[in-house]
Amino acid sequence: MHILLIHQAFVALDEAGGTRHHELARFLAQRGHQVTIIASPVSYLTGADTGRRSSKDIDDLGVTILRSCTFSALHRSFVWRVFSFLSFMVSSLIKGLFVHKVDLVWGTTPPLFQAPTAWLLARLKGVPFLLEVRDLWPAFAVAVGVLKNKGLIRLSEGLERFLYRHADQVVVNSPGFIQHVEERGARQVVLVPNGADPAMFDPLADGSQFRKKNGLEDCFVVLYAGAHGMSNDLDVVLDAAEVLRGEASIRLVLVGSGKEKPRLLAEAARRRLENLLFLPPAAKNEMPAILAGADACLAILKPIALYKTTYPNKVFDYMAAGRPVILAIDGVIRQVVEEAQAGWFVPPGDPYALAETILQVANNPDEGRSKGLNGRKLIETRFSRDEFADKFAFILSEIRK
Repeated sequence: MHILLIHQAFVALDEAGGTRHHELARFLAQRGHQVTIIASPVSYLTGADTGRRSSKDIDDLGVTILRSCTFSALHRSFVWRVFSFLSFMVSSLIKGLFVHKVDLVWGTTPPLFQAPTAWLLARLKGVPFLLEVRDLWPAFAVAVGVLKNKGLIRLSEGLERFLYRHADQVVVNSPGFIQHVEERGARQVVLVPNGADPAMFDPLADGSQFRKKNGLEDCFVVLYAGAHGMSNDLDVVLDAAEVLRGEASIRLVLVGSGKEKPRLLAEAARRRLENLLFLPPAAKNEMPAILAGADACLAILKPIALYKTTYPNKVFDYMAAGRPVILAIDGVIRQVVEEAQAGWFVPPGDPYALAETILQVANNPDEGRSKGLNGRKLIETRFSRDEFADKFAFILSEIRK
């Protein structure tokens, strides 16, 4: 089967960010499928041009990645961000028209604007349209305050409903999304959750090289890896670092980038938070060595009710690396972590509770190691991306019948 994926925010394994789609594409290629991805040359994480403007890039398993012209303005303002989305929507449509002998078109949101391109290409080519929902957009954007214009909200919600109703199959990556998409018109909904590739991580690695490189040899390291955006509530981490200022051995390490990072850096410098270390974003194939250098890993989102529906990908990577999770996110992901006894829950938005939990974890290293191995076992038995790729491949084959 030849599968065409339209994905502005696509991240390859040698780039920084979530690599769910490259991993799935590679697994599908291993099973004999042909996968072509139309992606943007602009990093969705940093807003910078990656320089990857070659017309065709083929990885070692035969996955073809085509870069489509995109207006490089993701982080300037909301209006410029919309222009960036629209530019990719048009350019990817044109590029997709020249991809031949396609059996299925796969669209994914967010951003929402790329999904109509996938739908239209599927209809023009006379093949099924699969819509994958990774976040509830525009609901999340409205909840966090990014999208405020009532006209744009109505337009976005109308487009969302149109896509759900006209998809031949809707795939969600969290059980918390199912009710939302069904209420808005999705007919065929199936769950293919986020997970991790256990073969990518060694839970027994000590991360000594990462720790030495960053002056963390004698420290208890709590590491956050991911976007530094409005949703991620990293001001709470700065506040927790201030509470922990007197704990000389504890270091909070933030790996990644995003629109909020310059402000967070300036605020940390203003407060002279020497127990807080910011590091640049790292490619997915560098993350095993980085996570190995952590004693515990942090996942955090703003205390917004809708975020209770999410399955953040970073949590599964943390568990695959055998590191205990400090989880400042309530809802369905809390159930996963607590049922596996893989970490500690902290009420979102509470820096004092976060600081108290970090201190508790630092004072009980054996318990942390045990919880980390519990998480690793869960990935191996229930959340292996290899198994989800098989499920995804089966879904693709069923759509064509």
